[in-house]
This record gives sequence, C-alpha cells and structure tokens, in this order.
Amino acid sequence: MDEFSFIDSIKQTYYRQSSLIKGIGDDAAVFRAQDLDLVTAKDMFVENVHFAKHTMQPFHIGYKALAANLSDLAAMGAKPLFYLVGISISDGWSATDINEIFQGMKELADTYKIDLIGGDTVSGNELVISITVIGHTNKVRYRSLAKEDDIIFVTGTLGDSQAGLHILNNGGTYVDKDYYVNRHQMPIPRIEFSQRLHNISRLALNDISDGIASEANEIAQASQLSIIIYEDKLPVHPSYNQFDTELQHKWKLFGGEDFELLGTVAKNDWDEVQQVARSLEVQITEIGYVSCDHPVGQVFLQRKNEKLQRLEKKGYNHLSR
Repeated sequence: MDEFSFIDSIKQTYYRQSSLIKGIGDDAAVFRAQDLDLVTAKDMFVENVHFAKHTMQPFHIGYKALAANLSDLAAMGAKPLFYLVGISISDGWSATDINEIFQGMKELADTYKIDLIGGDTVSGNELVISITVIGHTNKVRYRSLAKEDDIIFVTGTLGDSQAGLHILNNGGTYVDKDYYVNRHQMPIPRIEFSQRLHNISRLALNDISDGIASEANEIAQASQLSIIIYEDKLPVHPSYNQFDTELQHKWKLFGGEDFELLGTVAKNDWDEVQQVARSLEVQITEIGYVSCDHPVGQVFLQRKNEKLQRLEKKGYNHLSR
C-alpha cells in the first residue's frame, strides 16, 4: 500500500460534524464559521526523511517546515491566521538548536503576521516537527474546480529545490549555487499571489510539494477531466541546463518541494491572473490546458515532435516501497 492508497483507506464514509465542508482529499480541510470558511492543514517534518543536519541548519528546518504548511493554505486560497507546533526532540539536538528552529518559523510567521497559539514538546528518538496551520477564506480553491478548456499555469520555476539538494549533497562548482540552495532551504509560499486572485470566481489550485506530475494528476482526478501539459513550456531557471539531462527531466516533473502553485483558470480570467503575477513580480507560465478528449483523471505530456504520453502520478510518496 502506498501513501495515497493508505489515505483513501482511512477516509470516513460520512462526517459527524455538520460544520465540516471538506475533509480528506485536498491540500487542506475546510470547516465553516459564520460567513468565512476556516481552513486547516497539517504536515510533519522528520529527521533523515525531510531534512538532514548536513543539508539544513536548524533555522532552515523551522522555516521550511512552516513554509510547507503555509503553501497548503495558499493552494486553498486561504489567508493564514494561526499555527501550532508539536515537536519531538532527540538527544542530538541542543536547546540552542531548538531555539533556532523556532526562530526560523518566527521569521516566516512575522512576514504573514500569523500567531503561534499552541503545540506540544516531547522527547524522542529523532527530531520530528508537526505543524498545524489555520486560515480563513470566503472563496475556497478546490482541486475539483477545473473545467474543460481552462488554461493550466504554474508560478515560478520547477526543479529548483531538488537541484539545491543535489548541490548540497555533491561537491563541485555550480552556477547560481546560492540561488538553488536557498530555493531548497527557504521556499516562498505563494500566499500573497493566491490572496490577490480573490476577484476570480473559479480557480483550481494545488501546491507543488510532491512534483508537478503528482499535483496535476490530483487536479485531473478530482475534476474528472484530462490535463495536457507541454513539456517545452515548463519553466526552469536560466542556469538549470548545467545539470545532467536526465536529472533535469526528473526534477522538474517529479522532484517536488518547489512549493509553487499549479492552477487552472478560465481563458477569460487569464489576463487578470497575469496582471496579479506582474504586480507581485511573480513569474507565471501557461503550460497546458484542460481537456475532455482524453481519458478522464489522467495527465498527458506533449513532447516536441512526439505523440502524447501518459504522465504518471509519480513523485515523492512516503509509503511507496
């Protein structure tokens, strides 16, 4: 059983709380209070699974752990309000280290004016950080909102985080080394970009945590449509071609942890999305379209001078073997 099968296996057949709007199945759960939908998400960061001491300073660990959670809220169109932190601390981490981890979280929290409102601390065999974030919105962006002929877009560039991890794990001389390392250690959740799209009535969004192939398949499956992606339109950094060709292909499609946003939008709203991106100096790229002419729930990659090929739901999967 892989991670996604396991998630499906534990889904409830019904929910008891009438205030719950959306449970398992999107980047975050949604429940309603008054005239706003409250949105909550939770991620765990585990030593030697999500990070290692030789690739991440304690400050970066805290920063990235919170950034990953805030990226989920961005994908739901939610404004972050609060976060809670549970942390299991092993003997190999000092009080100074733990303080630096929380300082990393605080720097990002200060940026978005969100408050730490609780959590838990225990001892354990390795460092584990579990963060819960809470936000609100009056317009939730579900993966199931894609429609036929929508434009598919992505923010930023792809493959950068895995390129940064590669640099940290492999000696040598690299062009734009600091850029790639920073993209791995301190990703930017697209909170402000997501918030500025509030005037658009319908958007499907997903954050790129497991790789664009995985995230695109999730939108296609939730919307019961097919997605066509043009490989030559996938945006990469100008110096990305310094890496091995096979690694470039793997990282930009299946690498994950870029924490950019993948989205679909109606053609008549595309200009507004571009205007928002320009106003925030966020790179945005049209990479494909939504179709009803192919098997639903599937993603296809259009390569140069080649037929469409199925883009499988591959990427980071914790329970795959």
